[in-house]
Amino acid sequence: MHIDILTVLPELLESPLRHSILKRAQEKGLLSVKIHQLRKWAVNEYGQVDDYQYGGGAGMVIMCEPLAKAIEELSAAAPYDEIIYLTPDGERFSQKMANALSLKQRLLLICGHYKGIDQRIRDHLVTREISIGDYVLSGGELPAAVLVDAVGRLLPGVLNDETSALTDSYQDNLLAPPVYTRPADFRGWKVPDVLLSGDPKKIEEWRYEQALIRTKQKRPDLLKEEE
Repeated sequence: MHIDILTVLPELLESPLRHSILKRAQEKGLLSVKIHQLRKWAVNEYGQVDDYQYGGGAGMVIMCEPLAKAIEELSAAAPYDEIIYLTPDGERFSQKMANALSLKQRLLLICGHYKGIDQRIRDHLVTREISIGDYVLSGGELPAAVLVDAVGRLLPGVLNDETSALTDSYQDNLLAPPVYTRPADFRGWKVPDVLLSGDPKKIEEWRYEQALIRTKQKRPDLLKEEE
């Protein structure tokens, strides 16, 4: 998979994309992520990519011209499966969405900043708009990092144990069950006996039951979605 990211603040993305699982994914050649400074397509020699909004109001807006030029130039290499704009008023990002995006080959992520981007880019060039939650951040860089991490870890071969992703929270609309490791008894706090039983069937039944209990307690809305 290849992901291009357009941003006015590439520095915000450098650390999240160069460590841990994403680093290994790129070193294995399973994921390619390239960050592009939008000012490369600025409208003048001063690097301008934003301007005041028509109709007045506080905050600057990223202009049509630099975004259109960037999208067209990057698309010339090969078409994108999705051109995604990260925005608070987009559709809510979910595990189901991450699963679907992990099957794509080429994605372009646009990081908004200031008051966002000119609506005409959203109307004519963006194919999908995604929000990571009902709150506003300073820009789309952190949401882009979240999306790349959530999608990248699902690519075959990225995780050492590929079944690990299948037991994450939100797969099958359930939260993950409790997990334990050694020692079996710490300060009198004991690991449930079933996990020490060595009986795979009983362990799976216990995990499913615990996942269901945890979901009912913490996120009952997930069970309603399933219905």
